[in-house]
Amino acid sequence: VQLVESGGGLVQPGGSLKLSCAASGFTFSSAVMRWYRQAPGKEREWVAGITSSGAIRHFADSVKGRFTISRDNSKNTVYLQMNSLKPEDTAVYYCNTIDYWGKGTLVTVSS
Repeated sequence: VQLVESGGGLVQPGGSLKLSCAASGFTFSSAVMRWYRQAPGKEREWVAGITSSGAIRHFADSVKGRFTISRDNSKNTVYLQMNSLKPEDTAVYYCNTIDYWGKGTLVTVSS
């Protein structure tokens, strides 16, 4: 199983970023996918999840209304669209399914 995140970077407050997670080594179209994040000095926290078909999506209260999760089962990829970014969104963002994790991509929100 391999999960590879990309799309992180430096963005100003109020800006947007779209993260991608390319998956391989398992039946992606059958898997629930999740995004987590870990800010400096804090524990890893769940951000969003999406069911295998994409029909059901859930978000942490801290990102609800600003972040959207989606997937393309033909590309074995899950996305996290992040809008209206705040400095407190600064973190390493991880893709997850079951017990498997990517290495993360760093998002820094700063002016």
